Amino acid sequence: MGAGHSHSHDHGHDHGHGHSHGIGHGHAHAPADFGRAFAIGIVLNTAFVVVEATYGFLSGSMALVADAGHNLSDVLGLIIAWGATIAAKRPATTRFTYGLKSSTILAALANAILLLIAIGAILFETVHRLIDPVEPQGWTMIWVAGIGIAINTATALMFMRGRKHDLNIRGAFLHMAADALVSVGVVLAGAAILLTGYAVIDPLVSLAIVAVIGWGTWGLLKDSVKMGLLGVPDSIDCDHVRADLEALPGVTAVHDLHIWPMSTTETALTAHLVMPEGHPGDAFLRDVAHSLEHDHGIQHATIQVETDRQCAKGNCA
Repeated sequence: MGAGHSHSHDHGHDHGHGHSHGIGHGHAHAPADFGRAFAIGIVLNTAFVVVEATYGFLSGSMALVADAGHNLSDVLGLIIAWGATIAAKRPATTRFTYGLKSSTILAALANAILLLIAIGAILFETVHRLIDPVEPQGWTMIWVAGIGIAINTATALMFMRGRKHDLNIRGAFLHMAADALVSVGVVLAGAAILLTGYAVIDPLVSLAIVAVIGWGTWGLLKDSVKMGLLGVPDSIDCDHVRADLEALPGVTAVHDLHIWPMSTTETALTAHLVMPEGHPGDAFLRDVAHSLEHDHGIQHATIQVETDRQCAKGNCA
């Protein structure tokens, strides 16, 4: 069976290698486009963080300072996400045989941790302001947060087209979109303070901002930890994949089925197919790999074919 294992595995690998080349070619324009989006987003948001934090402290608005803290974590998050997309393009080496693709998973996890730190800092200041209220300047809040709405919306739009296929890009998009909504909240708080004169509205809006950030952070943390633990991506139904493999002509059993994320955009699979009638040939392996990619979004499949009838009874190693 040793020779059979090698033979099946090699052909699966050969197909995977050719496919990887196709994947790289198909996404050849993506790094440049998102590289520009990351660069523009980082410059705009860094400038805005400085302006927003300065005016927040000068005007006494904790909502502005809270938003600036969140925007700072987003700038760091954009830098980390950008670095990961660059690292993921590096070729494989003898030590890192998958390349550095999984750096995008680490980036998503780092982003979640950064947001948790930002939440803690904002909560500390907000509680202090609830105990010792300071009268903020409503118009300053409105004007500065208004600029934030424009910058965050523009940045979010640059990441919109990649959000469906990459957790890393989706994280950047959701952060910026949420920031725009948070800035809307600050504008409303400024207007409410001008109308009512209640200073307590400012820290209360800050708490609402923390709730919005916390909700998004929990989703990002959960997804990135799941990927870090090599969990099957949410977009893939493992039972459905197994059923499709078991339904292939000549297959009597499927065992050692493993599906895991190589990065935030690529998924790998290994499986042993028991085929007592003999090895069906290279065309069969190519068709299986194509079906797994087309039907399930699994780009890197390695299939081992076993002809030993004992395998069907679960006696295989």
